Amino acid sequence: MIFQSMIHNIRKRGKFSFGEKLAPYFYIAPAALFLGAILGFPILYSFVISFQKYTLQTLISRNAPFVGFQNYYAVLTDPAFSVALTHSLIFTFFSLLFQFSIGLGLAILFNKAFPMSSLMRGLLLSGWQIPSVVVGTVFLWLFNLDYGLVNFILTSLQVIKEPIGWFFDANAALAAVIIANIWLGIPFNLILLSAGITGLPEDVYEAAKVDGANAWQQLVYLTIPLLKSTFVAVLMLGFIYTLRAFDLVWIMTKGGPGSATEVLPTFAYRLSFIHFDFGQSAAVAIIMLMILLCAAVLYLKTTMTEEKL
Repeated sequence: MIFQSMIHNIRKRGKFSFGEKLAPYFYIAPAALFLGAILGFPILYSFVISFQKYTLQTLISRNAPFVGFQNYYAVLTDPAFSVALTHSLIFTFFSLLFQFSIGLGLAILFNKAFPMSSLMRGLLLSGWQIPSVVVGTVFLWLFNLDYGLVNFILTSLQVIKEPIGWFFDANAALAAVIIANIWLGIPFNLILLSAGITGLPEDVYEAAKVDGANAWQQLVYLTIPLLKSTFVAVLMLGFIYTLRAFDLVWIMTKGGPGSATEVLPTFAYRLSFIHFDFGQSAAVAIIMLMILLCAAVLYLKTTMTEEKL
């Protein structure tokens, strides 16, 4: 009632008063304070200790000296960081490539009505509700050397002559983790892309059909250009979720064998809870945050440019 009255007064006078300008900020203040307490404080605290020699010894003595950028220098010059960063980029790239491609194909498929389409879509979307820990445990069994279903199918089809030790070979272990993450992310891409396709104007497609455009031409010249902003948003969100993925990798491989599947989140976890170097671990977390912020800024610039056009 108060909000409607305020809108009525704005329309009547045609301008904002000082109190009316502040009203929206009061509405979002509780949520902003909550997010600031839940998210802002841990980020700020990590930023502070990333400039301190924060180890188990200094934690007990409660005397963590300021070391400046020493933690960042130690992390950036550590070969293990380069390995983890490379694996994170590979893991993210191939996960996004197949999650997005398969999700787009399924979204286009389920946009057409066919028997049991609703049931099949519901079954696919149910995968998004399964925790990553459960998914990692299931795929750990699927890729098992002795009784895994993947090796059984591949050997039965004579694709391979003998079972593959997925978690004993460096390349195979990384591929297994990527496959598990692809399966986990497909429902997310399906949901967002289906929403985007549903919102496309039908009259444009009807006009294209009248002009003789086939299904492929409609996809290339209508669907893809019209969904460009949706594509960017889905890829950006997928990049954020995938780069910070930890639980799935840790459940399946713990970063092994050796460092074959070590990614930035597992590297930071190892620094904290195995080497007890909380300062360097915080530095890795802040570096990851900077990468995500750069991606977010790029996304905002892209969307703002499209809106101006």
